[in-house]
Amino acid sequence: MTDHYSRQALLTEMRQGQSLDWDIIIVGGGITGAGVLREAVRRGYRAILVEQQDFSWGTSSRSSKMVHGGLRYLAAGDLQLTKHSLQERERLLNEAPGLVDRIAFYFTLGKGLFPGRLAMSVILTIYDFFAGIRDHRYCKNAALEQRFPGISTQNLKGACYHTDAMVDDSRLVLRVLQESIANGGRALNYSKVNSLLLDQDKVAGVVLDDTDQAGTLTLRAPVVINATGAWADRLRNELNPEKRVRPLRGSHLIIPRHLCPMTDVLTSLHPADRRGVYVYPWEGTTVIGTTDLDHSEDLDIEASISAEEIQYLLDAYNHVFPKATLSRGDIISTWAGVRPVIGAEESKDPSKERRDHATWSDNGLITVSGGKLTTFRLIALDALAAAETLLPEPAEFEDDYIFAPPSLTGEQVAPQNPGWGQRLLGRYGMVAQTLLAEATEQERKPIGETEFCLAECRWAARHESVQHLDDLLLRRTRLGMCLAAGGEEIFPQLETICCAELGWDKQQWQGELERYKTIWQRFYSF
Repeated sequence: MTDHYSRQALLTEMRQGQSLDWDIIIVGGGITGAGVLREAVRRGYRAILVEQQDFSWGTSSRSSKMVHGGLRYLAAGDLQLTKHSLQERERLLNEAPGLVDRIAFYFTLGKGLFPGRLAMSVILTIYDFFAGIRDHRYCKNAALEQRFPGISTQNLKGACYHTDAMVDDSRLVLRVLQESIANGGRALNYSKVNSLLLDQDKVAGVVLDDTDQAGTLTLRAPVVINATGAWADRLRNELNPEKRVRPLRGSHLIIPRHLCPMTDVLTSLHPADRRGVYVYPWEGTTVIGTTDLDHSEDLDIEASISAEEIQYLLDAYNHVFPKATLSRGDIISTWAGVRPVIGAEESKDPSKERRDHATWSDNGLITVSGGKLTTFRLIALDALAAAETLLPEPAEFEDDYIFAPPSLTGEQVAPQNPGWGQRLLGRYGMVAQTLLAEATEQERKPIGETEFCLAECRWAARHESVQHLDDLLLRRTRLGMCLAAGGEEIFPQLETICCAELGWDKQQWQGELERYKTIWQRFYSF
């Protein structure tokens, strides 16, 4: 990953008239844009990614954190999407253990409700076949009660068990960018595209906002790939007035693990609308989600959960665990993300919209939107395929891995805790060992109930293009979401780290702290 010094060095080069000509300019720093950059540099293209906010600021830090095939997509007959998703899931599990990890899912079966045991058995048989594994089974109520203490089995006929995977979505983006940059790609966060650069009605690059110097930078390329997700129509509409993206909001609650102890994922149908709601462990906490609603608010303002969504999710949990009586006061934090779904028919139930992606070509602007976190590699390949007639011949390459195979093991990284070492390897790749070596012994200790440590904060501030405190607490790590009051217990340590690594003085730290508190209260609180 680039650090803040190399980011500044790249901007300096551009201001001096260098590094302005590229084969491909990618707009959007979420998982789709990162995936396109990874595949572009693999093919020998000079490629740069620009993002108007922070990397993964939008949807790619606010998903449900699941790498899965999508049972409901299979149930709806979308076999191709499910097959591709499951194949990519297995690839990610093999290439990035510690970042993408398999986890058990239990889907409760309600008495007299669809789907029943037989239907789920058929669905899961196909699911396993596509994945090339066999790990589903039926679970009786007694076993379910043992696995999930406090669950009400009054109206249940057991559950169906299968496996999928969990991920830290924002860290996935950072890892893909890390691999891309190691192979010659470049990436700039907080770099907004003001407009497309046109040459006789054909796209010839972008005009980039240079906020530091109150000016603009002109980057040239025969291909611009618009990978801005829910924002895709905005850039495309400079050339084509068509509206194709339907923004849908999905919101989640984070609850202390001791109130809702979870080791597996539980899926139950909401009593109000029969939508599936997940309860699952994540980063030392328990998450309840998600909703699925049209999002009509300004996309440049962070999405946030509504009071109605909070109650909807609390009702879902309390229905399944009636003795829990969770309330707003039990919530640590929340998050809401906006999914880019292809389809503008707002009369259609949002949950019934297809989740596959689409690409459009408009005179050198390739727009790609929609799709799933799991299939980002395939989405990237489709975007590049749409641009191939505008690009030089790609270089030959021998492998197609996303993440370079590490030469270290989890035990070598952290001999006293190999599992944690594997986690660091998955999240940081080969630099995991250096990350620990550059930190003090105190900084290597886990924080609260999480597996994050201050060593990760120091590394991110030093090497991962951190510009603001919210970058550090909400995306490079998730400490701001998993600790009480946005992580105020570690503010003194973070002040020391940020002032040392980012060159902030006390005044700048105070300004960043106030900025962060405002963001957290408005968009991550409840």
